[in-house]
Amino acid sequence: MARVELVMPKMGESIMEATILKWRKKPGDSVELDEAVLDIATDKVDSEVPSPVAGTIVEILFQENDVVAINKAIAIIETEAGAAVSAGSSAAASTTPDTASVQAAQVPYVPQTAAPAAVQSSSDRFYSPLVRTIAKEEGISQQELDAIPGTGQDGRVTKKDILAHVAGRGAKTPAPPVAPAPSVAPAAPSIPAPPPVSISGNVEIVEMDRMRKLISDHMVMSKHTSPHVTSFVEADVTNLVNWRNRIKDQFKKQYGENITFTPIFVEAVARAIRDFPMINISVDGTKLIIRKDINIGMAAALPSGNLIVPVIRNADYLNLAGLTKQVNDLANRARQNQLKPDEIQGGTFTITNVGTFGNVMGTPIINQPQVAILATGAIRKKPAVLETEYGDVIAVRQMMFLSLSYDHRVVDGSLGGSFLRRVGDYLEQFDPNRAF
Repeated sequence: MARVELVMPKMGESIMEATILKWRKKPGDSVELDEAVLDIATDKVDSEVPSPVAGTIVEILFQENDVVAINKAIAIIETEAGAAVSAGSSAAASTTPDTASVQAAQVPYVPQTAAPAAVQSSSDRFYSPLVRTIAKEEGISQQELDAIPGTGQDGRVTKKDILAHVAGRGAKTPAPPVAPAPSVAPAAPSIPAPPPVSISGNVEIVEMDRMRKLISDHMVMSKHTSPHVTSFVEADVTNLVNWRNRIKDQFKKQYGENITFTPIFVEAVARAIRDFPMINISVDGTKLIIRKDINIGMAAALPSGNLIVPVIRNADYLNLAGLTKQVNDLANRARQNQLKPDEIQGGTFTITNVGTFGNVMGTPIINQPQVAILATGAIRKKPAVLETEYGDVIAVRQMMFLSLSYDHRVVDGSLGGSFLRRVGDYLEQFDPNRAF
């Protein structure tokens, strides 16, 4: 018999730990190759962890709700094959299978124990990129960050720890003010604590699920970070609607995909971003990071009622068939909770379709660290004035509202309004005779 370590997988470039949500197997259960053993969650996405081998679960090293660092052993699987190895690692070339089996039998497995939580110096204490970003936005110095007690694995400071620290700063005596350097942006004020809620009468108290807590924190942080302004335009999309109604069956037959309005919106937004590249940026203090890649996120509703934003990378390089395939694939896997962490990261602009719920317009909240988000409203038949060579006439047209929320720190009304109008123009000028 050989023992194989099932390790916490790396779920993305900036993700260094994950939370165990649920064990699907218990000690003594058999498991097949690539069969899901447990569900895990990060700040980005939920995911399944498959078994790297076929065998029997003999030991579980962490419990549900534990936060575990990547590449750390979380379970032991006993197999009929050669030597004990860590999942994903390879045996040394100089070690023969027979020798490795003997070594595995002679050296018993000793599970690692987590070190007690302690305050560590900045020289050896790990901070995730998310924690460092929050610290920077809240003006928390390195010394103050080092002093925050961590509840994560090995005493790490989690997102919950630093947000609790930020919320409690207002109740403490402020430190003597230090004049900031001229080139450094002033620190943002701390978020005030919400007022207490009166609980009386006929009520039911329900705890937020993990994803809703993350969304809540992210939305509050976005409004705290960016001064939001929203502009609106109304677009006549009659040609677009008529074209889709005419070709959708042929499109399905040729590509095996149902074409919705979303890929057409993505195409128009990608073209408009090329015309106005300063809408495709992020802010880092007093620096502007201009994104050369156009990676468009699309907000997708989950069966739980929560939202997730998968990303279409390099959307400006895809034709309508390619955009349709990506939109459908990402939306379907989002509903089945099968998105990979990399597929919800790296977005530079976001589209949210409030028209799906019958809403005609909305004022969406910016998906940080982006600086703008577009809401597409429901398409409805309305009377509209048309200019003809014989004079103005009133006709029934397919109309929709577009709403753009943007960060007024770096996007003024001229840029935001011009970009939004350009998206509307591309939709209104849609060629009804175009090919796929």
